[in-house]
Amino acid sequence: MRIAIIDTSSTRAAIISDGLREAGLDDLVVIDPAGPLAAQVEAARPEVVLINLENPSRDLLEDFFAMSRALDRPIAMFVDQSDAEATGAAIDAGVSAYVVDGLSKQRIKPVIDLAVRRFQAFSRLQRELDAAKNALAERATIDRAKAILMKRRGIDEPAAYALLRGQAMRTNRRIAEIAEAILTTEALMGDQP
Repeated sequence: MRIAIIDTSSTRAAIISDGLREAGLDDLVVIDPAGPLAAQVEAARPEVVLINLENPSRDLLEDFFAMSRALDRPIAMFVDQSDAEATGAAIDAGVSAYVVDGLSKQRIKPVIDLAVRRFQAFSRLQRELDAAKNALAERATIDRAKAILMKRRGIDEPAAYALLRGQAMRTNRRIAEIAEAILTTEALMGDQP
């Protein structure tokens, strides 16, 4: 597992690297926080990003939160001080593990494991939510197409659905695709005979 380490202190970054190596994690990349973070992280292509900030200012935290929102990776963040607002902002930004005043060699690997598992769980939930939203949108499209067919053909709902399903089967397309085509045609043709 490749881990990117971002720390404002090169001494602490070395301690973190030693702790990770002792835990059997050797594929490490230390990122310079003074440079363009997102570009460096993208170039390193880590599976996990570990951020350690000693006494972060609001501006510095916001910069890191903006970067973490853009990354699609597990992020473990260690800070020496925090408050409820910063903790909430970290979670909203997609930080998988936010540890206050708890950096020690022995804790790094378990926190990274937690960050990876939380990220995977969140990603799975996000995929399920996206699938549910897509299914609802398709259902609404199909319902609108059925309404158009019912109005134009003077048929009931089961007959309109049967027409959609039959056309989908004949053309080897999904019912939602047929429904979308009907909506597009209706938008172009309007109420003309």
